[in-house]
Amino acid sequence: MTSNARELAQIPSTPSGRRNLLINGSMVVAQRGTTHTSANGYTLDRFNAFNSSGSGVWTVTQSTDFPSGSGFSNSLKIDITTADTSNTAFEEAGIAQLIEAQDLQHLAYNTSSAKESTLSFWVKSNKTGNYVVWFYIPDSTDQFSKSYTINTADTWEKKTISIPAKTSGGAINNDNGTGLQVQFMLLSGPSYKSGTMPSNWESIVNANRYVDQDVNIFDSTSNEFYLTGVQLEVGSVATEFEHRSFGEELALCQRYYEVQGGTTLTQFAHLWTGDVTNNQSYYQTVQFSVEKRAAPTITMSSAAQSSFGTPTAANTSRIATSGVAISNSTAARGYFYVGVLADAEL
Repeated sequence: MTSNARELAQIPSTPSGRRNLLINGSMVVAQRGTTHTSANGYTLDRFNAFNSSGSGVWTVTQSTDFPSGSGFSNSLKIDITTADTSNTAFEEAGIAQLIEAQDLQHLAYNTSSAKESTLSFWVKSNKTGNYVVWFYIPDSTDQFSKSYTINTADTWEKKTISIPAKTSGGAINNDNGTGLQVQFMLLSGPSYKSGTMPSNWESIVNANRYVDQDVNIFDSTSNEFYLTGVQLEVGSVATEFEHRSFGEELALCQRYYEVQGGTTLTQFAHLWTGDVTNNQSYYQTVQFSVEKRAAPTITMSSAAQSSFGTPTAANTSRIATSGVAISNSTAARGYFYVGVLADAEL
């Protein structure tokens, strides 16, 4: 064997391309802010908190607690601020990420070539017991769920879940809608766990969703839950977490949500300096940093200067996936600043 051949043989084989089908699994991007009280909706980028637990209240934050030596710098933290021990009927709470359908076509679902996949993540809580991760495909209304156990309180543990290939029962559409929903459950009412845990993909049955979930994270204000290093990849083996640069992770997040002008709507970008004559208003384009998944919902704030008046949001015909045209309310000479929030979340 030549020297070059020996060197090549010693290089470990790793999958090429972007392996992690999830975005912001290291919890580093937080365009909406680092603290979300009474959380019900998107929190850290791409992670959606859902909570139908009655009187239970939680706060979701970007934490600097992470598993030592893992290469992470952040985690998503859940802190219970108002307890609820009722745990009745169809109550449910958890953290979810929705994956765009066209990014999942290589799974080849609904064919004989369908691929297995593997979910891996780091988790920590004072609340030991069994938790469930639920997978749902809206296009075919199929589900699969798997449980994992937090064994030791207040200790980071790495978990791995195998997801079977889906060879029949319907495909994931090749479009920009939701292809797969991944939910980390933290509470399940009895109506969601009175059946049988699925061992493979099956048509959705509410009673089978979260059968093994025996933890109610809301049963005490002492409860906390941490999550980071979340990775979903094709194949039956969990590989090392794919650490992407902050810039790449941010750009992936901005396909779904972007704040133009700063990190909040109170930080403005200079939009226009000029002269509009004959009492005519005008439209000026705000170009998004990243092409959006779909034409976004626009939220605006502005700091008007000189005599231009207050910028006003364009009508829907002037909102595109690449940018939005903003009009001024007064035609005159001057300049103004504007903050634009573009939301194209699934």
